[in-house]
Amino acid sequence: MSETPIDANLVRRLVATQFPAWADLPVQAVRPGGWDNRTFRLGAEMSVRLPSAERYAGKVAKEQRCLRRLGPLLPLPIPTPLALGAPGEGYPWPWSVYRWIEGETAAVARITDPVAFAQSLAGFLEELQCTDPTDGPPPGAHNFFRGGPVATYDVETRRTLTALRDRIDTAAAAGLWRSALESTWRHGPVWIHGDVSPSNLLVCEGRLSAVIDFGGTGVGDPACDLTIAWTFLQGESRAAFRAALPLDADTWARARGWALWKALITLTEHIDSDEPKAADAERVIETVLTEHAGAD
Repeated sequence: MSETPIDANLVRRLVATQFPAWADLPVQAVRPGGWDNRTFRLGAEMSVRLPSAERYAGKVAKEQRCLRRLGPLLPLPIPTPLALGAPGEGYPWPWSVYRWIEGETAAVARITDPVAFAQSLAGFLEELQCTDPTDGPPPGAHNFFRGGPVATYDVETRRTLTALRDRIDTAAAAGLWRSALESTWRHGPVWIHGDVSPSNLLVCEGRLSAVIDFGGTGVGDPACDLTIAWTFLQGESRAAFRAALPLDADTWARARGWALWKALITLTEHIDSDEPKAADAERVIETVLTEHAGAD
């Protein structure tokens, strides 16, 4: 973490020093504020985004570069870079200024038609995957290996299975994990978002209106972008999402592996400290295990 508090006062000082034309604009923290980055509204038409730790700082230049390339080609709005800030005022990393996008983060109560929402998201991901991947960043530390093989997290997954042997059906989870490991992406790399979650999907008037936070973007296997099928979508909306994406059964098997890995580490981390997060992780585990059993 930065030793300098990441707050509105810091943003005002950074903007005033580096972009004096915007120095008189009001600054307001955006809630929820995010984990990898802190976001602030700058005036009526801009937002400022600052990495919260060094491991996220390396994404800034990559994200700006990729957003400029992808923005004109996608069917929904994504952040538009306006300026790249430099370290200063005691803050040690680069930071970004984007055009403000109206909307609220996705939540069940904010979506009027879950099936249409799922189809719109699937259409966005399909267009993203069809965009020319030439010179796109391959999976690596910059995006925590999203788009790479699920085997990247094999040791961690097996460790969590051992730790949770009295809490979940670890035999079934191990079987699902083996199925994910046995499958590979046999096509060329495609663009991925890297973190398709409700907090990175904006809703206006009940509909999906924008996709934000491309810090995890890259080119590779699209399976990691499908986990929202189990973490957020349900029933008919999950079925609509799957039907709208032209991906094979092996890709969905790897996607279940990604969802299982994330739920396992979340449950392990919060099992004794945050019951709602632990319960939601258990729900995801049960959902993917049930689907995996039905696919066998």
